[in-house]
Amino acid sequence: MKLVGGDACLDFVNTVGGRIAGLGRVPARVQADKLADYPDLVAWSIHAGLVGESTGRRLVRLAHARPEPARAALRRALEFREALYRTLRALMLERTPAPADLSVLNAEIAACRSRELLAVRPEGLSFEWGDAARRLESPLWPVARAAAALLTSPKLEQLRLCGGDDCGWLFLDASRNRSRQWCTMQDCGNLSKVRRFRERQASRSNRLTRR
Repeated sequence: MKLVGGDACLDFVNTVGGRIAGLGRVPARVQADKLADYPDLVAWSIHAGLVGESTGRRLVRLAHARPEPARAALRRALEFREALYRTLRALMLERTPAPADLSVLNAEIAACRSRELLAVRPEGLSFEWGDAARRLESPLWPVARAAAALLTSPKLEQLRLCGGDDCGWLFLDASRNRSRQWCTMQDCGNLSKVRRFRERQASRSNRLTRR
């Protein structure tokens, strides 16, 4: 699960192999979902640095002991992810986000804020999560906090959609001249180069055949 979005909530949106763009009112369709079960959600959260390994292990044990609530937490995570994706895409297209999607986002942001507690650390006060290891939905809290920050930030002007076919990954373009086109040059960028090369070769071959 590559972390190329430039923000935790974008990396969360990108926990798919790709998205096939919908037509008209038909929503984009997810390909190769990386969050197939609850342990996948925990594994991604640890990989993204949002959940500590010890907390992650405790959450996975809790999920094994409470499989139905774990499945419900995963469904909630996927609903949140897709509502966030649709909201971000709407903002990119200068459209008004759907009220239903904003309702999902507001619920998750409110849930995360209700769990933030001030704690004393050697470097000073900091916000921490209360009961994170005992709440199956806790991996969503740092994502919701990141989403709240990004959605109200001038950084939204840097939001881009990968130009790869059926990729659909989102990222912040922090390049100097705002020219980044791909989630990664190694993946979609190289695939695009290969496709263009083959198209040129095919066009050249067709011209030679017609002579």
